[in-house]
Amino acid sequence: MADQNTVKVIEICRVAPQPQAQQVPSHTDTQEFLHELTFFDLLWVRFRPSQRIFFYELPPSSHSTPLFFDSILPKLKASLSLTLQHFLPLAGNLTWPQSSHKPILNYVQGDTVSLTIAQCSNHHADYFNHLSSGSEFVEAREYHHFVPKLAISHEKAAAMAVQITHFPNRGFSIGTSMHHAVLDGKSLTLFFKSWAHLCKHGGFLASSSNQLPDQLKPFYGKMVINDRAGLEPIFLNQFLNSDRPNNRSLMCTIFRAPLPPDFVRGTFEFTSTKIEALRHLVMKKKQQQYQSLHLSTFSLTCAYAWVCLAKTEEIEGDKIVMIFSVDCRSRLDPPLPSNYFGNCLAGRAVVAERKGLLGEDGLVLAVNAITEVIKGLDKGLLNGAENWISTLYRDMQSTDVRVLTIVGSNRFQLYDTDFGWGRPKRTEVASIDKSGPISLSDSKNGGGGVEIGLVLKKQYMDAFAVLLAKDL
Repeated sequence: MADQNTVKVIEICRVAPQPQAQQVPSHTDTQEFLHELTFFDLLWVRFRPSQRIFFYELPPSSHSTPLFFDSILPKLKASLSLTLQHFLPLAGNLTWPQSSHKPILNYVQGDTVSLTIAQCSNHHADYFNHLSSGSEFVEAREYHHFVPKLAISHEKAAAMAVQITHFPNRGFSIGTSMHHAVLDGKSLTLFFKSWAHLCKHGGFLASSSNQLPDQLKPFYGKMVINDRAGLEPIFLNQFLNSDRPNNRSLMCTIFRAPLPPDFVRGTFEFTSTKIEALRHLVMKKKQQQYQSLHLSTFSLTCAYAWVCLAKTEEIEGDKIVMIFSVDCRSRLDPPLPSNYFGNCLAGRAVVAERKGLLGEDGLVLAVNAITEVIKGLDKGLLNGAENWISTLYRDMQSTDVRVLTIVGSNRFQLYDTDFGWGRPKRTEVASIDKSGPISLSDSKNGGGGVEIGLVLKKQYMDAFAVLLAKDL
């Protein structure tokens, strides 16, 4: 449905944090806010930006174009400015000066966030529904029109860019591009929910309070993270010596392959009923040696998607590696609050032989492999972390290994992100077509369900859908 004239850019403006009552720690100079990166952040320096889109359908009474541009858009802009008052690092920039041994994230008064205002030029009556319903496959490249480009050069990288796109007579979308070295998915969700809260409750108005509830206020206590394993110098050495000596470039080198034209995006819902059916299926099939399987919603959903992807024959390697991230906030010593701002993720890789996943007990094998990795967290959260970057580069270049990545989480409750015009009709991780084929979120229908997003060749997506319908 898309063409090169899908989106018309109306304006590219700069949004600065509102100057009143800066919401950063009292010991911080709000004229210049230096946000020191930890080893958790440094891991992501060369990754492509994380991109997410929210689609919002407006009621018929709000469909007029003048109403959107005269009322809705100003509220979104004003509340974004106020939200940045609480999230100053997102208006800053990442640099790696010669005088610094590691990259620096710095906000200086006057720094801003790039905001693109656009309007969808595709007036096909069903185009908004085509993008946001999740009931049909969408050409993967179509979503690129609705996320902004993040300004990244060898010397400097913006932390965030935003795009708001109006769909005449239907609604609007909010797309963001975020530098992954600045924050992880949990912090990104905290930002979105804070922005939505201030917009919905009129916090940007002079007559209203601009305060956030305590659970939405970001915590910036970087100094409480201890690098007992000495990972920072290891990560820095690997980056500095990649490609050339003293390589301080901030350009992305991980997951940068262009997207082929025949890839489509599909969204599939695992209802709580389907997840329970999977749980019973595994319990019925499990053998004597599998007595303590981790039958969580996450394990069952990822294991089943893993097996179905293997069966589509999209994966040709002998081994399939599934990589997922574990939130470390509550697992550290001392633990961090859930509203800690930044990255706090430990990567975990689950390996399986393709022929095993294709076998009669492939699902049990997959759940068991995930269970063993999750159990290993109790033995050491950062065990093997010194090899995370080198192993990822090696596996990406191997012809015998297929790497799948899981991004997002069904625990973020993204469908609760209400800016004042209702829950989102759809939210998508636009960047999975560059970083891996599986995204995870809660279901828009609630009830403990899960949505997974995939980007595959059309024939493989068709095969995946058939497998899913057959077994569930």
